[in-house]
Amino acid sequence: MKKILAIALALAMMMTASFAMAEEAIKIGVIGPMTGPYAVYGLAVQYGAQIAAEEINAQGGIQLEILAADDQGDGELGVNAYNDLLDDGANIMLATVTSGSCLAVSDVAYEERVFMLTPSGSADAITVGKDNIYRVCFKDSAQGLASAQYIADHKLATKIGVIYNNALDYSIGIYNSFKTKAAELGLEIVAEAAFSDDTNADFSVQISKMQEAGAELVFLPIYYTPASLILSQSASAGYSPIFFGVDGMDGILTLEGFDKTLAEGVMLLTPFSADAEDELTRNFVATYQAKYGEIPNQFAADAYDGVYALKAAIELAGITADTAPEDACDPMIAAMQQIEVAGLTGTMRWDATGEVDKTPTAVVIKDGVYVGAK
Repeated sequence: MKKILAIALALAMMMTASFAMAEEAIKIGVIGPMTGPYAVYGLAVQYGAQIAAEEINAQGGIQLEILAADDQGDGELGVNAYNDLLDDGANIMLATVTSGSCLAVSDVAYEERVFMLTPSGSADAITVGKDNIYRVCFKDSAQGLASAQYIADHKLATKIGVIYNNALDYSIGIYNSFKTKAAELGLEIVAEAAFSDDTNADFSVQISKMQEAGAELVFLPIYYTPASLILSQSASAGYSPIFFGVDGMDGILTLEGFDKTLAEGVMLLTPFSADAEDELTRNFVATYQAKYGEIPNQFAADAYDGVYALKAAIELAGITADTAPEDACDPMIAAMQQIEVAGLTGTMRWDATGEVDKTPTAVVIKDGVYVGAK
């Protein structure tokens, strides 16, 4: 009988300890499109964040819990998800994934003084005038500038074509800064062609325009779904320029039904390459593949780095699970400007603007995988 009581007592103590650990975990709210056409981005962010949290928890210091909510890339749903996560006890937000939703949620988070670090919301306006909104990724204008600079520095082409989405702030923002920088660098934009979300199935007109203008390189500041159609339809038209994209195209290799051979030679400006040989990248890729059965993209890496950045700031700011979101906000702002994080996407620092300082790199698709561009 004593033995049975001892076992029961031990089990009760274990359950109590487990409950206490859960209670002590600092909760990070992750918002993104877990379903719908942009789910490849949202799920990658959720998975990358979860891996980082599990690693941190295994170290035995602060404990983190990832709370994920689906916004389908929609601003209204994003705000609903934000409110749900706060109701569930989120202390801090790693949110959101897409720019449109991020703009809506960041406005609310600013008014309510909830600290928010977006892994991939890139619209310039997300951080403007909002001192508690930070980001891991590059803002749109920075992507456009860096893309033009990379093309010029590596002498990839002088005659440039651009196909962009004129109904998407993300695409417009990148293109506008690219166009300005290209002119400064002597890159000639010989053709521009736009499309909208209502006309994103047949790109024959846009492709013909690029062909007829003799564009040697086509810049695609767009998401991977229309990009996959442009690659397919260009191949059918016998048109094979260099295609150069940005972070929104990261995910094209995991698009269901897409022929990866069509992406051979496509270049992307991205801070993460899964083929990098450093130990951090190798371990992350191996863990991600083992857990989720695929190669991680930049969005997963951004989220992983975001969680480690939050950890560093949380420790410096003295945030605990009992700290209310509005009480955590100002200490997190101060801490973010003091930390430096060596992550998968580079060594990162932040200033009072909330923008990240790190070095952009490029990858090229070879044999169906991303390879670091030389």
